[in-house]
Amino acid sequence: MANETVTLATDYRTGFADFEGVTYLNAALQGPLPLVAARAAQEALEWKKHPYRLPDSAYFELPDRIREKVARLIGARPVEIAVTTGASAGLAAVAAAIDWRPGDEVLVGRGEFPAHFSTWLRYEQAGKLRVRVVEPRGSFISADDYIEQIGPHTRVVSASLVRFDNGARLDARRVAQACEKVGAALLLDLSQCTGAVAMNIRDLGASMAVCSGYKWFLGPYGTGFFWVASEWTERLPLGAVYFMALEGAHNFNSMPTAGNLHPAPGARRWDSAETGNFTNLAALDSSLDLVQRIGVEAIQRHIDALVAGLLDRLPDTGCVLASPAERERRGPYVCISARDRRDTPALYEKLRAAQVSVSLRDNALRISPHIYNAPEDISRLLQVLTA
Repeated sequence: MANETVTLATDYRTGFADFEGVTYLNAALQGPLPLVAARAAQEALEWKKHPYRLPDSAYFELPDRIREKVARLIGARPVEIAVTTGASAGLAAVAAAIDWRPGDEVLVGRGEFPAHFSTWLRYEQAGKLRVRVVEPRGSFISADDYIEQIGPHTRVVSASLVRFDNGARLDARRVAQACEKVGAALLLDLSQCTGAVAMNIRDLGASMAVCSGYKWFLGPYGTGFFWVASEWTERLPLGAVYFMALEGAHNFNSMPTAGNLHPAPGARRWDSAETGNFTNLAALDSSLDLVQRIGVEAIQRHIDALVAGLLDRLPDTGCVLASPAERERRGPYVCISARDRRDTPALYEKLRAAQVSVSLRDNALRISPHIYNAPEDISRLLQVLTA
């Protein structure tokens, strides 16, 4: 499918649908699908309505294009990227791939996103591992909190680079160095920052990373990726393999017999089944194009300016910051709360009634603007909070 060229010089809002009077500040929940991506999905639906129009490239070239674009956005290599249905699919692939030994431990921070607990649940119940919950000593969990708990039985540290509940950013490099000393893996969830924060995955030091594609990447629900450092690919015993992830799958009519089948090199062996889901992937492909054309650095600057405008006027609202104050310790959004956090749900309902869309997380308002937002949206939020 040919990607449409969209020029969004300053008015990024023109690339999205009419929000029907809603001030949408909720990208950390769902990033709205850009118009170019919606058109790409519609074209893919037409392929399904008229299968004789379906190009062969939809099965292999489309997921491979996504690998290439994701790799460029996170500073990786395409061979290190598996195309998945979301962050949970990548987490599940790790859990299934590791050959657990008695006494193995997985460290998860208190209050982490539920997938970081549910992934390991059946393995813990089967006696294959133990989940240890890392308690933060301060308001926000830190690298030191994890490092103090890493020991000889630690096999995996399962953590978000940016926390969904308060926007706190982890100093992943320090945690990775502590993991390396005991042979453990740092498994990072990038869902709440990739596409809105410039990064180089190698600089983070992680062994593996998962990410959903429907938040800051502005893709459809049910998309994502799983990154595996090259040196970890062969260290992970192989789980289930989708047939398109086998060597020679492009020529599947001539594939060898079962006894001679081998997984393709690199991370594609962990592709979620049906990477030929061209309806979803065609839309994600176009969304990634848009993110690349604007540039992650430009997106980050835009969001930072909006958040700074909010924080400058926050004292006027009677609310307080519920995320780390230092910019380098935060992701691309902030959380705020009423001075008495028990009053925050009432503020949330007030915003909902005024058609200002944010999320309520742990008695805090999570405010997550993206490229389609403008200073007027922040002014509208502040106006409602002070009314």
